[in-house]
Amino acid sequence: MNMRYRDAHIEDLPAIVAIYNSTIEGRMVTADTEPVLVSDKEAWFWQHNTSHRPLWVVEDDTRNMIGWISFQDFYGRPAYQGTAEISIYMAEAFRGQGLGRLLLQYSIDQCTSLGIHTLLGFIFAHNEPSLKLFMNLGFEEWANLLDIAVLDGQSRSLKILGKKIS
Repeated sequence: MNMRYRDAHIEDLPAIVAIYNSTIEGRMVTADTEPVLVSDKEAWFWQHNTSHRPLWVVEDDTRNMIGWISFQDFYGRPAYQGTAEISIYMAEAFRGQGLGRLLLQYSIDQCTSLGIHTLLGFIFAHNEPSLKLFMNLGFEEWANLLDIAVLDGQSRSLKILGKKIS
C-alpha cells in the first residue's frame, strides 16, 4: 500500500476526531472517557504548525485517511523546544497491519528537519502493542508514573518512552 503524508487542513478535523474517538472505548490509548466534539479539538488543531510541530494525516491511494500523527510541545518553555511528544492514531480498519511502524519510522526520520532532538511517547502501561512498537524503534522507558489515571474504576499507569534523535 502506498501512503501519502500531508499537513492536516481544518477540513480534516472531523475525520481526525472520529479516529480519535474510535479509540476511547478500548481504554488503551487515551485518558478521555467520553467522545470529544470537533469543536473541542479546534484549539489543539491550531497549536500545530508545519515548520516544527506538524499535524499530518496519512492517506492511502484512494485518499482514505489511514491515520494521523501529531507533534506537540513537551513543556511550554524555550529550553524544551527541541523536545516533542508524538501521538499516532490509526483508523480502525488499518490497525494491526504493521502500518503504525511505518508511520512512527517516517516521523522519526523527519525529526531533524523539524528541529526535534528528543522524541517522547506517553503510553499507558497496559497498552503492550504500542509499547512494543515504540521500543522496537529504539525508544526506551524513561519514566513510569504509577496509577495516575483511573479508567472505569481501575488505576492505570503511564509510561513515558523517549528517544534521542541523532
